[in-house]
Amino acid sequence: MQTIGLVGGLSWESSAVYYQQLNQGVEERLGGLSSARTVMASVDFAEVTALQQQERWDDVAEILSAAARGVEAGGADFLLLCTTTFHLVADRVAEAVGIPVLHLADVVADACKAQGLDTVGFLGTTFAMSRSFFTDRLAAHGLTVHVPDARHHDTLNAVIYDELVHGKVLDTSRRTVVSMIDDLWDAGAGGVILGCTELELLVHQADADIPVFPCTQLHVAAALDRALG
Repeated sequence: MQTIGLVGGLSWESSAVYYQQLNQGVEERLGGLSSARTVMASVDFAEVTALQQQERWDDVAEILSAAARGVEAGGADFLLLCTTTFHLVADRVAEAVGIPVLHLADVVADACKAQGLDTVGFLGTTFAMSRSFFTDRLAAHGLTVHVPDARHHDTLNAVIYDELVHGKVLDTSRRTVVSMIDDLWDAGAGGVILGCTELELLVHQADADIPVFPCTQLHVAAALDRALG
């Protein structure tokens, strides 16, 4: 079994989901008392979020790269960034280490293509929806990507940052997000990507009429395939 490296703390709720699902996945695949070999470096979410808001991406890249180097030094064979938004600096993190980075957008795009889709919706933070760093990577795989109308971005951001990162899962917010998924379906999306780990706490396949692609679950599954392959 290879050792899975994790750069976490973006948020800690997200990191907890990654850790739990990785260990559950190893137990399911290998049985008995088996658990995942992992090394995690957890950063201060408040610090990197403040730097993000100030557009100080060199500083963000250095913090995440330093965390990644620590994970590599701890024996990791490959690396996951436990975040969508901060994948903006994923290439710079990859350059800072000598182990592969399993890029989330590549994993998700492969899953969408495997279901025969060429048009998908994308839900995430305002930053991830309004910038093209993630959707462009998806598009490089041949996908057309739709995001909600800009008037919905602040609402979705509030659900993520004011509720979900604090562990608050509200039915009213679920209905709001599902209505956004319906709008994306009307716009031509054949499936929807939950491009923020915390959204997976709120929306599940049973809530939507089109295929739902939960980024964290897909990232974890790809990591397990690599670690156990």
